[in-house]
Order: sequence, then structure tokens, then C-alpha cells
Amino acid sequence: MGSVSTKVAQRISAGIKKFQPILAAAKARDVNESDTVIIVTDILHEVFGYEKFVDITSEHMIRSTFCDLAIKLDGRLALLIEVKAIGTDLKDLHVKQAVDYAANQGCDWVALTNGICWRVYKVIFGKPIENELVVDLHLLDLRPRVDADIELAALLGKEGWQKERLGEYQSQRQALSRFTIAAVLTTDPVIDVVRRELRRVSPDAKIESADIVKVMQDEVLKRDVLDGDKAAAAKKIVARAGNRTLRAAKGLDEPRPGAPTPATS
Repeated sequence: MGSVSTKVAQRISAGIKKFQPILAAAKARDVNESDTVIIVTDILHEVFGYEKFVDITSEHMIRSTFCDLAIKLDGRLALLIEVKAIGTDLKDLHVKQAVDYAANQGCDWVALTNGICWRVYKVIFGKPIENELVVDLHLLDLRPRVDADIELAALLGKEGWQKERLGEYQSQRQALSRFTIAAVLTTDPVIDVVRRELRRVSPDAKIESADIVKVMQDEVLKRDVLDGDKAAAAKKIVARAGNRTLRAAKGLDEPRPGAPTPATS
């Protein structure tokens, strides 16, 4: 089953079968946050494989309540979990406080859950602190015998952290986002390739790079992938990647974070 071992897949499958009726019944009763956190703790243990008294902690409470949990692995805060009552519709604003706290603690990941819905966010360190939704799964919708569903759930499992699968999944999603692809399609190297191929199609035509970019932006690509915060962020990511490639080609080392900047005359 792809990158998920048979043992882990069996645990997740059995856990989904066990907790789907429990979650449905709890939602029907509209249980409160304190009861939801008990269910969430059991799910973290029985489905996702965390040790209750080793990996799961409530010592990182944000407010004076016991409804916030965290996952600590090898003494390091790996995931902060904000729990809402099972009947609560999850909203991005619910995770903001947890993201800010996680950033202050140097934690890269935050989860928001009501027991049924599980949303995992990547903390983006910057000014201001931002976040990116990476995983959005619904335990009641997961099919315990479908490999794709098991692999999605496994991203949240203890084994996934140990093998850095969540980070790899986030990188793949980022690379294949329509914003990143649009940003790549409008870079100089790609435009040069398109220009060369168009000249083969029409050898006598006068085709300039600026003309290709204009058609790309006005007629080929949708406006929503070119404008806005996500488009701007994608362009920055692509530009940074291009700069790294250029530096590598010139034999220049990337500066380490926090390393002093060489003096200039």
C-alpha cells in the first residue's frame, strides 16, 4: 500500500471502523468540547498511533482550558491541536490563535479538529505569521478499505512524522498548485522554450517574448492564478528556486539562516 506499512494500514482501517459510529453518535448528542477532547485523544492513540501518556500532552494549553492538545515526539513539539466541540463548524479564524502560539514555540504544524473533521496547517514564518491548509480529512467519509483514504489518514500518524511524510506531501501539493504552475509558465526559461517552438511552427512570424507573456496572461491562464496573495506567494517560491539554481550553477553556496552577511566595499 504505497508508503504505508501493512501494520499501520491495519491499525488505521480498524480505527476508522471503530470510531465512525462513535463519532456519529457523539454528533447526534451534540457533545461539548470536554467530551470531544476525550474522543480526540482516543483517536490520536488508536487511529494515528500516538502513545497516550508519552506523545500526547495538554501542557501547551493556550487558554485556561483543557481542550487543547499537543503531540511531542522525542521531547520536541511536533503538532499543536486545537479542539472544538463536535458540532462546531470549523473556520480558519479558529486556528489563528493556535498558529500564532505555534510560531512563538517554533512549531511548524497546527491541527484544528472537532473529532470528525481534521485540518492540518503548515505555519509560515514571516511578518505577519501565516498558515497554509495542507490536509483536510473527514473521518466519517474515510473508507477503511480504500488505499488512498488510508494513505491520507496516515499523514497524521506517528509514523508519518517519523518519516517526514507530511512535509513531503505539502511540498508536492505546493509544486502542483495552479498558482505555482502558472508562475512557472510565465518564467523566462519557459517563455523562451515556447518562443522557440512557435518559431518552428511559423518560421516567418516575428514572435517576441513579451507577446507570448501577454497572450499567456490575457487568454491562456485564468486571472485568479495570476493575481492575489497566493499568486504572489507562488511567484516568490519560483523565483527563490530559480535563484538557488543560478547560485548552484555559479558554484556559490547558499547562506545559512542566521549567518553573517559578507561585508561589501
